[in-house]
Amino acid sequence: MLAHRNLPVGCAALVGLVSLLLLPLAAGAAAGAAAVSPPATSPLPPPIALATKSVPLLVRPEPATEVLRAAATNSTDPSPFQARLTEAAKAKLELDPRGAEKIFVALLATNAPAAIHRSAMLELALLAEEARQFAKAQQILAQFLRRFPDDPAGPEVLMRQGLAYRELGANVMALSKFYAVMSTALSLKIEDLKHYQRVVLRAQTEIAETYFLQGKLEEAADFFKRLLQLEDPDLNKQHVRFKLIHALSNLSRHTDVATQARTFIERHPQAGEIPEVRFLLAAALKKLGRTREAMQEVMTLLESQQGRAASQPENWIYWQQRTGNDIANQLYKEGDHLNALQIYQNLAGLSEAPEWQLPVLYQIGLVYERLLQPQLAAEAYGKITSRAKDFGTNTPAPSLVAVMEMARWRKDHLEWQNKAELERLQLKFPPVLIRSTNSDSSDSSDSSNSSNSSNSSTNSP
Repeated sequence: MLAHRNLPVGCAALVGLVSLLLLPLAAGAAAGAAAVSPPATSPLPPPIALATKSVPLLVRPEPATEVLRAAATNSTDPSPFQARLTEAAKAKLELDPRGAEKIFVALLATNAPAAIHRSAMLELALLAEEARQFAKAQQILAQFLRRFPDDPAGPEVLMRQGLAYRELGANVMALSKFYAVMSTALSLKIEDLKHYQRVVLRAQTEIAETYFLQGKLEEAADFFKRLLQLEDPDLNKQHVRFKLIHALSNLSRHTDVATQARTFIERHPQAGEIPEVRFLLAAALKKLGRTREAMQEVMTLLESQQGRAASQPENWIYWQQRTGNDIANQLYKEGDHLNALQIYQNLAGLSEAPEWQLPVLYQIGLVYERLLQPQLAAEAYGKITSRAKDFGTNTPAPSLVAVMEMARWRKDHLEWQNKAELERLQLKFPPVLIRSTNSDSSDSSDSSNSSNSSNSSTNSP
């Protein structure tokens, strides 16, 4: 147990923040620390940077801009080492990473002060990261920790190591580094408590993210829930809750998905993830057998005002199409043709692109056939075949050619079916018999009229 009875108030707060999440899962991380896991291959959504709002991963003591500023204002440091560091920083700002790297490497080979070596090593690690040379970045950061074991930047360097390991697919090693961030932050002399709290918070979110990428969804969901219990303004709860919803969905915990999704929509109504969250909510409700509620969510998404989707129109259209298509197809397979038709008709208006509209019209035609409305079905198929002229001299995609051919075949089949039905009715009720019956009736009427006329003539005076 972490003891913090005699620590200052600020330190105790930091320990409490760590202990909330560190202890329940530390044993699990230690058990797998000896092995390096392969890259995650489970079909999960792509990771989203969900850590903390504007939290730097590595606060460089002398970043390029600060070096230039110091060189411009501090005339008491004319050392050639500082001048070379300033030159390297300038090269980096001018997008000359190779030139900057050469200077940083040259500085490490000199007898420059430790502060110069410290800045050069951190800058080299960052250059390697920016070039996505994560193995090289990892080596530089490891050397930094060996040379400066008590450096205040230690927790952030460990964070960078964890991220590099994760990029390399070494998720267990990444987890060990993220846990080390929290334990190391407690052992340092704390001057900027708020900063270290933010670093620890970042480590906690990265632990949850790593479990998620490994496919360890139970652990990820548990960690995300613990994070949401924290009342920290730096925590980006929007992204944390979004990832929690995905984890719960992959675990088929549909009731929890519905609860968290509705909370997300209520608390973050303008979030860019809203359409995807509505998709997951509608899918969960459908699997729970709550079809009416699922339909409401689908229709809400399909009828969303264009103004709300203006910032990310492609994202909104994608999730509108996917949500409506998935739910409508499920309803069609289950025989709920009226609700399926309602969704398909709304889907047809989302885009006039033939790649989207023609398959939707084909589904509308199939639904009308199931509803015994062959004329309306034929009209839907006719709309598809009439679009062939829109392609002009361009050759449509094979998938569209197949849809048009199927629509033409079904339209012809419906016309043949209608003609056959008329012929069947004619055989059952022959027109000749009908005309003969009408003729006999007419003759009988004429005979009766003639008889009446004769009688009238006989009786006349």
